[in-house]
Amino acid sequence: MTSKLVHVVAARSLGAHRVWLRFDDGVDGEVDLGAELDGEVFQPLHDPDYFARFAVDDTLTWPNGADFAPEFLHELVLAGR
Repeated sequence: MTSKLVHVVAARSLGAHRVWLRFDDGVDGEVDLGAELDGEVFQPLHDPDYFARFAVDDTLTWPNGADFAPEFLHELVLAGR
C-alpha cells in the first residue's frame, strides 16, 4: 500500500477504458479501468466516449461525480510494472 498521499498531475485517454497517468511522486504508467467500473456511479463510464471526458483534480473525476482514490490508481500503475 502507498504510505504517502499521492495526486494525479497528468492523464491521457488511450481509448476504451485505458488511461496513462502521472503522479506527483514521479510514477507514471498505463491502467485499464474497465474492470473497476462497478456500481451505479460508474455506469455512465462504460461508454468509452463518456469515460474519456475525465478531468484531473488530484485524481480522475467525471462530470457525474465519479472518481477513484488517487492511491488506488497509484497502486494499479505500480502493479502493472
